[in-house]
Amino acid sequence: MVSKKKSTSKTVSDRKDEINDGVKVKERKGGIKKEGVKKSSSGGYVGVVVFLSVLVAVMAVIFSSPVLQKEIVDVINKYSNFQSSLDDTIHHPPTTNHNTENTPISQSDQDTTSQSAQDTTSQSDKDTTSQSDKATTSQSDQPQDDKSKSQKVKVVEYDKSEITNKLDNKIRVELDAADDLYEKKNYLNSKALYEEILLKYPYSPRALYGKANCLSKMAEIERSNQLLEESIRVFNLLVTAGDVPDQLLLTAGPELARLQTFRGWNTRAIKTHQLLADRFPKNISLKNQLGVSLLIAGQNTRAKTVFQQVLDIDKNNGFGNVHLGFIYKVENQDLEKAVKYLRAGLNSNAPGTIEGKFYFHLGDALVRLNRPDEARQVYIEGAEKGVLLSPDQRSLYNVNHLTGRPWWTVEQTGYSKYIKLLEDNWKIIRDEGLANMDVEKGVFLPESENLIETGDWKQFTLYARGRQDKRNCQRAPKTCSILQQIPDAIECSRGQVKFSVMHPGVHVWPHTGPTNCRLRAHLGLVIPPGPKIRVANDTRTWTEGEVIIFDDSFEHEVWHHGDSLRLVLIVDFWHPELSTKLRKQLTAI
Repeated sequence: MVSKKKSTSKTVSDRKDEINDGVKVKERKGGIKKEGVKKSSSGGYVGVVVFLSVLVAVMAVIFSSPVLQKEIVDVINKYSNFQSSLDDTIHHPPTTNHNTENTPISQSDQDTTSQSAQDTTSQSDKDTTSQSDKATTSQSDQPQDDKSKSQKVKVVEYDKSEITNKLDNKIRVELDAADDLYEKKNYLNSKALYEEILLKYPYSPRALYGKANCLSKMAEIERSNQLLEESIRVFNLLVTAGDVPDQLLLTAGPELARLQTFRGWNTRAIKTHQLLADRFPKNISLKNQLGVSLLIAGQNTRAKTVFQQVLDIDKNNGFGNVHLGFIYKVENQDLEKAVKYLRAGLNSNAPGTIEGKFYFHLGDALVRLNRPDEARQVYIEGAEKGVLLSPDQRSLYNVNHLTGRPWWTVEQTGYSKYIKLLEDNWKIIRDEGLANMDVEKGVFLPESENLIETGDWKQFTLYARGRQDKRNCQRAPKTCSILQQIPDAIECSRGQVKFSVMHPGVHVWPHTGPTNCRLRAHLGLVIPPGPKIRVANDTRTWTEGEVIIFDDSFEHEVWHHGDSLRLVLIVDFWHPELSTKLRKQLTAI
């Protein structure tokens, strides 16, 4: 608003000039010329002289009276204020809120509105309050409960402000439009809008995030690794860019690591998790994610360090406890510490702790510490929470609704012809197994899953995860030729075919297999008196030339109390209730 001080500072001489100018204007409008004045009658001269004399007299009085001077100035000021108010009304329509302290003023308004305008009271006060009074009117003078005079304006905050930096805030209308298309699952057009934004603003964090999400969704729909990899690339551009809001980085970073892990790029996922953990050193969740990423990559020692750091920050962190206990169990075989941390984590009931593998390993640690009753309670609790199939059936990679029973008859399996093929050729198979037991050949290798408490147990593998070990099959060609006629065994990607030899004195800890997707057949080849096997609550033994079949997802335990070796051929079959389609979809174990 233009200042009014100029109008109040005019002198009486200025006003005199304005009046004279006014007279001249009137003269011009009347068509009277200067020459005409000279030629007018003496009466005209007399009139002019009289007017000027009166004017001079008035001016003399004014100059001699300060009171009159003030009155004239007040009149001029009042006219100027009225004109200014009229201008403001035209350019800035009044709001219903007269409490200017609670009314947001835009930057443009601030640039054009004087402080006196902000101090202005209600319109009704304008008629009776002088300018100086308005400037001294305080906020407290207004009734706080009079909603008709003072209403608070609700400022609607931008709901995406936490993920929007200064650059994106300038183009948030365009970004929101692209976001709306994404939320409506119109990924193709949404991606196009993000790309249009990126042409002008190539490092817009939200545009990069939106494009990466679109690519990820499209990759999922089209089952395209190419789109998935492009999504990962764009996510990586975002995560490694500068000026990315923390909240956006905390959302995009873990998603990038998830996609990298899904793609099998574990090393890259670790780098992403490490970047996030370094950026937010006190964020326990990010440290936990880094630890899991290291475990997936088999870097258990580094993972142990990370989870210890988590507990240094929060000793009661359930997620950190169960994972540290898991590492003590499988990596260090420190059973006491494993029990301590696993139990603390499970008792926390924290997200990410109630998983079958933690109940599995806590119970197993207790069994090996000769605390079977405590172990049983752990298994019961795991089954009650739905993370174990039952206290006895504790496999972790399962397909629901498959029939589960500890022991199976040949007829129940539906594989009678294959079982007969094995039994009819048991001596050929036995001879090839014995021929390869020469220590110098070194083809029988020690059991590698840390399942034995005592004794010597070795294995000679022919098939694993649905693939033939060609070198070993060359050592036992007749056996492998027979097995080639049993596709439900050699194509079982969740099983093995192998010779198993146990020497006297072996005790295998109670344990379970990894999956309920297979049935395990044992063909007796060399069976002396003494060895036995327990599956659930039923203990049996082997007979040479015969097959026994059990579901190794149930707890089983083996002893060899004889005085000579025991040799069997282990053959894993697909569970008969699995369809051919599902068998092909299952990941190998």
